[in-house]
Amino acid sequence: MKLKRSTLALALFSASACTSQATDLQDTRHQVQHQGHTYSVTSEGLYAAGQLVRRGEFEHLRSLALEDGGLVMAAMEGNTQFLHLWLAQGDNVDALWQGEISSRVVEDLCFYQSQENQQTTLFLLGGRGGAEQLLLRQDQQWLAQPLAIRDVNVPFDATACAVDQQRGTLFVAEADQAVWAYQAEPEVDEGRQLVAAKAPFGQLQNEIKGLEVLHNGALAVLEEEPPRLLMYTREEDGLQFSSAQAIAELEALTDVVELTPGQLLLTHEDGLATRTAQVPVATSVSAPPATPVNQVAATLQTTPSPRRGDAIDDPAVWVHPQQPAQSRILATDKRTGLYVYDMNGAVVQELAIGRLNNVDVRGNVAAATLRDDNSIQLFEISAEGEFSLGAKVRTDVDEIYGLCMGYDAQTEQTSVYINNKGGRIQHFVLTADGATFAREMTVPSQPEGCVVDDATQRLFVGEEDVAVWQFDARASATTQGQAVIHVADHAELVDDIEGLAYAVVDGEPLLFVSSQGNDSYIVFDGEAPWALRSHFRIRTNPAMGIDGASETDGIEVTTANLGPQFPQGALLVQDGRNRMPEAGQNVKVVPLEAILQTLNSHE
Repeated sequence: MKLKRSTLALALFSASACTSQATDLQDTRHQVQHQGHTYSVTSEGLYAAGQLVRRGEFEHLRSLALEDGGLVMAAMEGNTQFLHLWLAQGDNVDALWQGEISSRVVEDLCFYQSQENQQTTLFLLGGRGGAEQLLLRQDQQWLAQPLAIRDVNVPFDATACAVDQQRGTLFVAEADQAVWAYQAEPEVDEGRQLVAAKAPFGQLQNEIKGLEVLHNGALAVLEEEPPRLLMYTREEDGLQFSSAQAIAELEALTDVVELTPGQLLLTHEDGLATRTAQVPVATSVSAPPATPVNQVAATLQTTPSPRRGDAIDDPAVWVHPQQPAQSRILATDKRTGLYVYDMNGAVVQELAIGRLNNVDVRGNVAAATLRDDNSIQLFEISAEGEFSLGAKVRTDVDEIYGLCMGYDAQTEQTSVYINNKGGRIQHFVLTADGATFAREMTVPSQPEGCVVDDATQRLFVGEEDVAVWQFDARASATTQGQAVIHVADHAELVDDIEGLAYAVVDGEPLLFVSSQGNDSYIVFDGEAPWALRSHFRIRTNPAMGIDGASETDGIEVTTANLGPQFPQGALLVQDGRNRMPEAGQNVKVVPLEAILQTLNSHE
């Protein structure tokens, strides 16, 4: 028999001991308690302190506590598929936004607050596969309307979601089969991990209708019919199953939410009966506090590669000597060749010559590594920025990989430096009809990114998992190098070290490093003692509809005027996960002055 207009209170002190008691919660479907105030939805609408503040057939009331003591709440109106967002301060509830969700029938929704990136987002979980992440607030500023910033590939029959705010983990229930963990940050890897599985591989037995991350990091899993509450506690090696308790006297449950530490509210499937459950408040492994990271945004992006997957790799820039706005952005496509873009990001040339990896420019010559035959492909650049094929330089390296160029004003020589996955670094000097081999250097393990400071003739090479190396860039110099920046010395620097770039700004030499392992970028002093000057990420630009950048391979920086959008120069980065909408990889361009404003943030 389904219970109507009643509530049973259940105290769970262990997996086998329980008692119950009847109370009345006014047909409460879902309830939130925050700083002594109670908000709930019933068959009539949203209530605050017992007063009806908004009529509607709302489902799944969800909330997120804000830094200022307020509360943001969200609910779906099932009859209309309208999403409603409210801001609550005490007993005052103000409408933040409402609008129809037409992209999917929403099965559940859950908030995420990124402390590192200062973004508030909301996940909308579709019952027929797929979820989307909406940006609601950035830097304490609410957007005029939610902005879809990410599609999440979740199971077709997903039924519930919850977010661990401390660890940035999104949990998704797959009907009666499994519970999966995803990264909640929008610019991270889309992989997933199994948390719970159906018997005999795990403890799940029936369809999951509710998930809740408790204040201590434990995960509550609610099975619908017959009702069971499963608890997974937080241990050193992740979530571990701890208990399963049948819920007597109710036929089916549809939701679970933690009201106060250890006190859970369980909702009957018809929404007209609830039950409270008290679970042991165990001490669990705490997550390290998140440290806010400096944020910048791209103001330009290039046309995406028409090919999905790992395609675009390394950017460069050619600066027009008289008309900065006519400068060109370059990017290699690891499947087809070289793209040339104008300063609006549109493709103006596509040179389909093979699998290029890294590219660089000096004067009216560009060079790129051609992986098809382990050669160096040269390009000639006209005065107006038109690229044409030049000579091809054969090498004896296998698995040719990274490349950079340099110019020695004393000898008037232009050099090309290449490396391979085995750690070999070769130096070639350009000639009238190609290039000649000059010398060979090595690093202990796989390198890729490199850059030359022409003024001081220093070559920097990134040994991906270990360090940044410095060599003398001159053709006549020794082949010995020195590791100057070590991954192990900087928590902010997470391998792989991918792209390297160098610039002198107001007399200060700066070395830019792509920290691929945590989707961020670091600026070091470009000379000893190599102090870390800034750690930043490139995140969503809501006003321009440009997503952030992540999983970056190559980068480039210039202090040259590139036209009205970038009069003081720019940082160019390859974006490994191009979103808004999901598309092939491209290049994001950030005004250099935005990055310079983050300098000294670690001092």
